[in-house]
Amino acid sequence: MLGKPVPDFSLPSTGGRTFRLSEQRGTALVLYFYPKDNTPGCTTEGAEFRDRYNEFKRLTCEIYGISRDSLKSHEAFKAKMDFPFELLSDPGEQACAQFGVMKDKNMYGKKVRGIERSTFVIDEEGKLAREWRGVKVPGHVEEVLSFVKAL
Repeated sequence: MLGKPVPDFSLPSTGGRTFRLSEQRGTALVLYFYPKDNTPGCTTEGAEFRDRYNEFKRLTCEIYGISRDSLKSHEAFKAKMDFPFELLSDPGEQACAQFGVMKDKNMYGKKVRGIERSTFVIDEEGKLAREWRGVKVPGHVEEVLSFVKAL
């Protein structure tokens, strides 16, 4: 998939819009998939992207967070955390399937299916430039920013 065009998809977005990948050409994108709104790791990750957002913007790079949560949940999470970027709702797992981020996990001894924290950078031509899977939050946003600077 690296270096190849990412197939188009569209998802409902916070702010009452619809995100369509094909409409993002000319801008680099960070798509970060996270398990759930208002959970500790996801809150920290979102806050770190928020705190570095202006640096990404200066590099002509836009950020979108994606999870299976509802738009209502996303709107509340975005407002609470003051995110300057939009969150995309994927309850039908369309983008999750396309990017292969759904995994079986162990949660308190129970098998659950959920999103493996993953980040993808798509270049200005719509090609997949880099992917991180099984992301650990500490230092991750810094690593993504360094990669985008080198694009």
